[in-house]
Amino acid sequence: MDDGHEIESLDSSYPYQPSMDSVLSTIDNARHNGNSVAGGNDEITSSTSSSSDSIAGLVISERGESSRLAAVFLLVNAALGAGLLNFPQAFDQAGGITVALLVQLVLVCCVCFGLLVLAHSSWHVHAATLYDTVAGTCGSKGSLLCSLLIALYCFGTCVTFLIIIGDQFDRVLMSLVGPNFCHTWFMNRQFTITASSAIFILPLCYSRKIDFLKYASSLGVLAVLYVVGLVVVQHYTGDFIPGPIKTSPTHWTDVFYVVPVICFGYQCHVSVVPIYSCMRDRRTSSFTIVVVTTLVICGLAYSLTGTYGYLTFGSHVSSDILQDYGAEKVAVLVGIVAIAVKTVTTYPILLFCGREAVTNVWCGIIHDWDPCKEKLRRIVISSVWLIATILLAVVAPGIGIVIDALGSLAAVFIFIFPGLCLLQTCLKRDPCLMAARMQWYVTIAVVFVAVGTFVLGVVLVQTLERMFSPEPEFALCT
Repeated sequence: MDDGHEIESLDSSYPYQPSMDSVLSTIDNARHNGNSVAGGNDEITSSTSSSSDSIAGLVISERGESSRLAAVFLLVNAALGAGLLNFPQAFDQAGGITVALLVQLVLVCCVCFGLLVLAHSSWHVHAATLYDTVAGTCGSKGSLLCSLLIALYCFGTCVTFLIIIGDQFDRVLMSLVGPNFCHTWFMNRQFTITASSAIFILPLCYSRKIDFLKYASSLGVLAVLYVVGLVVVQHYTGDFIPGPIKTSPTHWTDVFYVVPVICFGYQCHVSVVPIYSCMRDRRTSSFTIVVVTTLVICGLAYSLTGTYGYLTFGSHVSSDILQDYGAEKVAVLVGIVAIAVKTVTTYPILLFCGREAVTNVWCGIIHDWDPCKEKLRRIVISSVWLIATILLAVVAPGIGIVIDALGSLAAVFIFIFPGLCLLQTCLKRDPCLMAARMQWYVTIAVVFVAVGTFVLGVVLVQTLERMFSPEPEFALCT
């Protein structure tokens, strides 16, 4: 049986079918031609038992246990993070609040569409990870490329986390000791990043599973929301003199400066497939509620932080906005500790995801999946990963340039991979594109890939320009 007929039989036998109509607009719901489903059956059945039903051994065979509320929490936790601190500076670079908010609105619509497409595609190929979804739609080479990009993205995000930890130490030490704190070796940024990584992060990096971090990492959302409230309150209660505030971009290409920050901030596409596969109700209407709710929460958090942070400091705002507040204030100190806890507990999770992606690439290339070598691979990859991220965090001037680079990579997950998955799914369902709606879906997919490629190119060029002609960063230590 060919792939197209396999998909047809799978669609009609699963009681929680997310139809393509709900994801894209409307597609044939009337495909239940005679294939009955036993009441209460939670398993996906198929008229074939070929090995293609399992992608890398991961088959979504039964209903998950997560509710919609749990899925919203998981997606919000995956999206809200380090990018929040860079939003005020991005608003300044883009040319003001109005321009930045309009660009954000457009990109959020694209993010919503991409998340729904990835969830639908993963359901079609019975995948529980993003790279398995790409493998089922685009083939094994696409899966290897996706795994490599996931590893690079997770690696870069880990670097930003260590930079943020160093920023928070600098903020506290500058307030408590004075502007010359870094001349003492144990207060120097190089030492504080390395020591904190060795003491707090290293012990969490070698575990085969990361279940023990689920409760600690759940505090991350509360920590980030506290920082949002802190930025808003400090605008009204703090005694700050803002710098110049832009009302329009200097050049039309300046609007693209906010794109990588927004892409980085809303990028939860790597996590969306596992979260979707664990839901009890995997109907597209149900998951759409989850996605929209998540994006509304994230949108409010990012918009409030970007707007009030920019109004408070204007063009003088730092790439990490917490650096602009005095740590002698208890409220600010609590925010600094909250962000530090968030980064320490999230770093091992990203390392775990990146390590699995590196393992998938390495073993996929050399075709060596020997389980006896799993422990050695885990230790070596984790050790090299941590050391490399520490070295880069120590020499990086700030999170701004790193987020720009990661934002260009995030455009691949937001635009290119969803577009490719949609294109391949449509071609498998209707290879000759006889249906008019399939022609529309293919057009949308091609446009998505083209836009993603354009954004990737523009943002990469701008990032390289900033790398070779960097603007001076505000230094806490003189």
